[in-house]
Amino acid sequence: MIVLASAPLAVAAVLLGAALGKIRDVRAFAATIEGYRVLPARLALPAAVAVLVVEVVAAALLMVPVTRLWAAVAAVLLFAVFLGAMGSVLRRGLSVGCGCFGGRDLVGPGTMARTGVLLVLALMAVAAGPAPFAPLQVPVAAALLGVAFGLPLLVPGRGRHGPRGGRASGAAGTRGPLEHGPRPGTPFALEGAPERTADRVLYALVSPGCGLCTTMLPHFTAMAARMEVVLVSAAPKDGSFGADGPPLVVDPDVYDRNDILWPPYAVVTDRGGTVLAAGGAADPAQLQAVLDSAATPSPS
Repeated sequence: MIVLASAPLAVAAVLLGAALGKIRDVRAFAATIEGYRVLPARLALPAAVAVLVVEVVAAALLMVPVTRLWAAVAAVLLFAVFLGAMGSVLRRGLSVGCGCFGGRDLVGPGTMARTGVLLVLALMAVAAGPAPFAPLQVPVAAALLGVAFGLPLLVPGRGRHGPRGGRASGAAGTRGPLEHGPRPGTPFALEGAPERTADRVLYALVSPGCGLCTTMLPHFTAMAARMEVVLVSAAPKDGSFGADGPPLVVDPDVYDRNDILWPPYAVVTDRGGTVLAAGGAADPAQLQAVLDSAATPSPS
């Protein structure tokens, strides 16, 4: 049947596209995996590399009839793991980027529906077996991809905000059901925080294994000319941060204690340690949004 025979080609295209989308910043993909909170942080980078290797190898082997079955089985297992991890995220009420294609989709009903359809396509590829290539498979595979990526668009509740930092919590402290992080007006819980010497303090949460954190470090450091800046990490000191620049505080529980999902993240407090604004800081614009929110007077 032409539809079954076309499924391996469609799955190969998905796997290759997913790998190309994530290979541009493997550490950012690892940070996304860490945000799922299903693996220890130290395994996030090895897991990211393993996923990319499986995607590339399976995509190549799907194109060869003699190896197609094993590649299709690998794709089934990969999509099943993705689907299970996404379901775990939704059950725990986390707001996490899916990391599927290197984009900014949040895990939600839409991404789960898409992954479910892709799992069905992988199962079809298993059923297809070593079917020979035929030119008609190309348009049929394109149609299958259209279903896989078009059908989830009809599912309500899919997120499109970036996985590496949500919206800044506004002065009023109102947040949507998927937003996380410390609320304005509450204390920022940080063990080992240095004595605050300014009216405004920027706590920049970073991680040694986070590529975006390394990119944002100069921006955090530059802010020290305008306000007090403290770098915060959950990992032991390894020389990546704090050697030259703002002081570094290591607190292994800072993320869980403040309901922060992943770095880079910014928290602005007053001299007493009360949160004025907080939010993801994956780029200078997001950091500025947090700073602007902190400068906005709280409505009475």
